[in-house]
Amino acid sequence: MRTERLTSYDLRDGVAWLGLNRPDKRNAINKGLLAELELGVRRAQDDAQALVIFGHGPCFSAGLDLTEYRTRSAEEVYHGSRAWHAAFSLLLHGRIPAIAALHGATIGGGLELAAACQIRIADDTAFFALPEGARGIYVGGGASVHVARLLGTSRMADMMLTGRVLDAAAAERTGLVQYVVPRGEAKPKAAELAAKVSAMAPLTILGVLHALPRIQDMSEADGLFVESLMIAFTHTGPEAAARLSEFTAKRAPKVTPPSLASTVSSLPADGFGTAAAAPNGAAVDSCLAGQEIYAEDNR
Repeated sequence: MRTERLTSYDLRDGVAWLGLNRPDKRNAINKGLLAELELGVRRAQDDAQALVIFGHGPCFSAGLDLTEYRTRSAEEVYHGSRAWHAAFSLLLHGRIPAIAALHGATIGGGLELAAACQIRIADDTAFFALPEGARGIYVGGGASVHVARLLGTSRMADMMLTGRVLDAAAAERTGLVQYVVPRGEAKPKAAELAAKVSAMAPLTILGVLHALPRIQDMSEADGLFVESLMIAFTHTGPEAAARLSEFTAKRAPKVTPPSLASTVSSLPADGFGTAAAAPNGAAVDSCLAGQEIYAEDNR
């Protein structure tokens, strides 16, 4: 593994692992770390099929290194903020999906970095905050757009105005992270998901990374138009032809529930409440049987 001054970079099985490496400063992001992070992301775009970003030491990142900004002019702070936007844009609009493996403090600029990734995994030690308001400043690494889109503006305003801190469970409930795992399991889970992402068809990844976010900013009619273009684009590609042949030959993996018990218990009380009470998950099995019939009829 090649270790740089402020980041580490490792390539394993087509997955790039980029680590924030200022553990004595709780991985606070200064100008040097941001520059190395940007170089690492660019390198991963050329080397890998997926990228995992994580933090060395006790936490993911405590955010912006405020010691660099105490004496800067408004113009310098503005350009510093734009540098963060440019670096994180590489994650949002790059060639490969980015996964954030989070533990401990994920606050301020650290949260903004995580929000620029497509998938976020938190172990149960992770906590999330936007303390800029208490510091008398404002967010500058993209939170106004990216964190607000995940949480909603009202929740983000609450965090900034009151200093509210979210634990991992609350972060999952609010959509800030997609996965919560036990302490120390964020990186193994990231490896598992990165392997799945790496096996995805390139045109599908292109659609998810580049079309899907843009569709959210479109009118309904324009968004559905772009969706139709994307399915036409992906459906007629060579990768789709091979995978659809596997499916019609019944050699492709089938979609199965994560576990029957969790599927039954998660059904809402209204509308499908009877399924939760059905013995041996009979109602759920019936739904799955119907799904299988539908799939077979459309092969």
